[in-house]
Amino acid sequence: MSYYKVIKGKKYDRELLEAADEAIAGVNDNRISIADAKKLYEKVIDGNSYTDIEKSTVKYIRDNYKWTPKADEWFRAEIRRWATRK
Repeated sequence: MSYYKVIKGKKYDRELLEAADEAIAGVNDNRISIADAKKLYEKVIDGNSYTDIEKSTVKYIRDNYKWTPKADEWFRAEIRRWATRK
């Protein structure tokens, strides 16, 4: 299986997309909770770099998945903090 998933001709990080799919299936509310956001964050930082593919994938997830307000706020803040340290 490929590291990437192609959607409408654009490459995305398969592992991040699968984690987002698992997150929205969890409680059957179709939203990413703060606990889910923390799991996604760990997957983003696991390689100690924020690649262009990961950035595109995070944007795709942010645009196409529902988030709880707290999860959305926390995830944005943590990604910004982490990315500025890189």
